[in-house]
Amino acid sequence: MNNNPFDEIFSSGSVRIALTGALAILALFLLAQTITAAQDFGRPGNPATDTITVQGSGKATLPPDVARVSFTVQNTAAAVADAQAATTKQANAAIDFVKGQGVADKDVSTLSYNISPQYSYRSCPTGVLCPNSPTVTGYQVSETIQVTVRDLTAVGALLAGLGKLGVQNVNGPNFTLDDTSAGYDAARADAITKAKTQADLLAKQLGVHLGKIVNFSESSGSYPSPVYAMSAGVADKAASTPNVPTGENTYNASVSITYEIR
Repeated sequence: MNNNPFDEIFSSGSVRIALTGALAILALFLLAQTITAAQDFGRPGNPATDTITVQGSGKATLPPDVARVSFTVQNTAAAVADAQAATTKQANAAIDFVKGQGVADKDVSTLSYNISPQYSYRSCPTGVLCPNSPTVTGYQVSETIQVTVRDLTAVGALLAGLGKLGVQNVNGPNFTLDDTSAGYDAARADAITKAKTQADLLAKQLGVHLGKIVNFSESSGSYPSPVYAMSAGVADKAASTPNVPTGENTYNASVSITYEIR
């Protein structure tokens, strides 16, 4: 006869199954902990505290490759339809002229289209406006169009031609890069190079070695381009083609880089 209580416990099949399951779970837990410890091996438990931070300012000066010009066509008539018809006719003539200068369809877009009622106010005998409701005397319809010119040598002729067509509020040209990110990328690269040079010098002076980068930030901007503006009636039919220098655009970027040191 076996008097050992443990033998009686382990002789039960249900108990053996339960113990086997518990051991399997424990083994899986230990395996997961081992994998986690291996992955974290060599990683610092806390953020780096021994660091240096350097700044760099860079710029890139690039010639523009496009010019953007906008203009407005507006007409007033007693009826909305008549004002629309007059504005559409004048705008279509201006667009046909623009396209005749080699501007592609994709580079002509409408920025706004507005219909505004025009009012008249009756004055009281004292010369002060009477409190009665104003009277609608007509409607003004305006359309603002933007043109992107890729042949910069054609900008002057385009401005002169728009003036002869009697359009209003010609604004531009804004000389810029069609893809402005190219200018900012070049300025950022210059800023990073300067920051790295400063970090190397500072590490040498401090007698330390640079580790990995633990933080980076940047900001960017550009100097505005010269703008040529012309209002209605400024240019007459005999006006000569304006001389419009394109100049260059300067893009700026500033970066801040933090290194671990050892």
